[in-house]
Formats: sequence, C-alpha cells, structure tokens
Amino acid sequence: MTELEPAAPLLRALKQEELFPIREVSRLTGVNPVTLRAWERRYGLIQPTRTESGHRLYAMSDIETVRTIMGWIERGVAVSKVGKILAKTAVQAVPIHTPTGIAAQSLAQTEWDDWQTQLAAAVSAFDEPGLERLYGQVFSSYPLTVVFQNILLPLWQRRQLQTNEFGQVSEWLFLDAFLRTRVLQRLHSVRGLPSQRIVLAALPDQCRELELLVAGLLLGDGDRSVSVLAIGQPFDELTLVCEKVRPEALVLYSNRSPMADLPRRLNRLALSVDCAVMLAGDVSELLQERLEGSSIGCLGNDGRLMRRRLQQLLAGRLDT
Repeated sequence: MTELEPAAPLLRALKQEELFPIREVSRLTGVNPVTLRAWERRYGLIQPTRTESGHRLYAMSDIETVRTIMGWIERGVAVSKVGKILAKTAVQAVPIHTPTGIAAQSLAQTEWDDWQTQLAAAVSAFDEPGLERLYGQVFSSYPLTVVFQNILLPLWQRRQLQTNEFGQVSEWLFLDAFLRTRVLQRLHSVRGLPSQRIVLAALPDQCRELELLVAGLLLGDGDRSVSVLAIGQPFDELTLVCEKVRPEALVLYSNRSPMADLPRRLNRLALSVDCAVMLAGDVSELLQERLEGSSIGCLGNDGRLMRRRLQQLLAGRLDT
C-alpha cells in the first residue's frame, strides 16, 4: 500500500479529524509531494501526523503553513531561512508592510547581495566551473523569477555599466555568454504542445538578447512553449512568421521608451495576424493607458505577473 492508496483506518481519520493525505495537500497547494517531504525531513518546516502504517496526514494548519512557505519563497527568501521566520510569526502569511515582513524582505535582499558578490568574484576570475556551481546553488534555493529578476539580471546590468577599468568589458562578456547559454538550455527543455505556442520577438533595437531570452523563460509553462525570434527580427515580417507558425500569441518585448507611432503600428499588426498581440517589458507599462480599449494586451515588466496575465488574456480570448 502506498501513500496514494489510503487504507480504511486512514479514511476514517480523514473524516473524523479533517486530515488530508499528501496527494490532496499537493493538489490544494501546487507543491509536489517530493518537495513536501523534503521540507519535512531537511528543514522541519512541516510536521504531519502519521498513521500506524506510516502514511502522512496533514491538518488544515499544515496546509496554511505550506502556503505561507510558498509566499516567503516567492518573495525571495531561501527555503532554508523560512523556518526562522515561521518561528517568529503565526502560521499565516505576513503582509510585507508589517515589521516582520519588512525584516524578511531585508533578509532576502541581504542574501541576494551575498550571492551577487560570490557570482561577481567567479566572473572576475573567469572561473566557469565556479560560476556553474554557484548558478546551480542559486537555482536550488529560489524560484526562477527570483533567480533572474533579483539576483542574476541585476548583477548582469550592473556589470554592463562597469566598463571604465581594464578587463571589465571582458568580464561582462564572459557573464553574458554564460547566462545566454544556460537560459537557452532551459528554454529548449520546456516543450509545450505545438498548438499552444507563443512567439516572442524584440522590438527593433529595444533590448539585448539575454533580456529577451529571460522574458521567454518567464513566459513559458508546462503547456505552452515559447519560440524566441532572433534579435533583429524585422517588424514588418512578423505577419509572415505568424502565418507560418500559427501561434496562440505574438508577444513583443522592449525595455525602452516607445516610438511615437508604435501604438498605430501595433494595431495595424494585430489586424494582419490570426493570433493575440501583446506587449511585455517596460514598454508595456509605458503604453498601457494609450492602448486601453484596443486589442493589444499589456503583460507588464514583472516576471511574477507576466505569465499570469498572459494566461488570463488567452483564456479571455478563448471565451469570446
């Protein structure tokens, strides 16, 4: 008998004490059973009860704890540090504006700064094995959005601006090449359904390749794959690409101020393709008000929200 096959005594326990098996906790929280077991064994974050046969049973308070843990992880706190926060707070999410929330955010920023210091040292030494090791450790500690949005991209952007001293350009190029290679590997490992594909393209001269690739990684999920077009893709040929690929959506990305005629060009493009047209990056925040009432969807520039908005806009398109 496995944890997925509770016996009669287990079912009675569920009914009498409102306890839940691990598969139900996973369904309710979105955290897979392997991770739940690791949080229990490695960090002691959850303490489920056990039946005589060893099956884990979780109370509603345990489920709330799991959700709280996920909340802190999404804010950027490493899972190894969450236990200290839980020990000082009630088992419920703490708003970020409370003293405890502010302290946790400060703790997270300190951790991110420390990771950036270690990564920068490996870059300065052109130590690719050391950089690879740190890269793996960062990914084992934080969710993907935190890794890129709060640790790797800020370091990459800062090093990009530090070009006054001899060797700094070479260091930035070393880091840029390393990250582009790893992001491409992750993009290629995500294979969604061919009929649920997103095409992502940069507006001409509006971002660097790494920024575009990371946006593609943040937009993808298990169902939808993202095809990232090469930097330099002609805007006027996007209609041809969409005609051949037939994506669900065409997402245009930019981190710069928009040209004055961009809304008009976007609306014209939307009329010529048989898919949703959306904007992502800083440009979508800058143009959101001007595009209200149009068919152009704005996804924003926050990696935590872009995928959610994409899913919502596509769902709304299917319902119409």
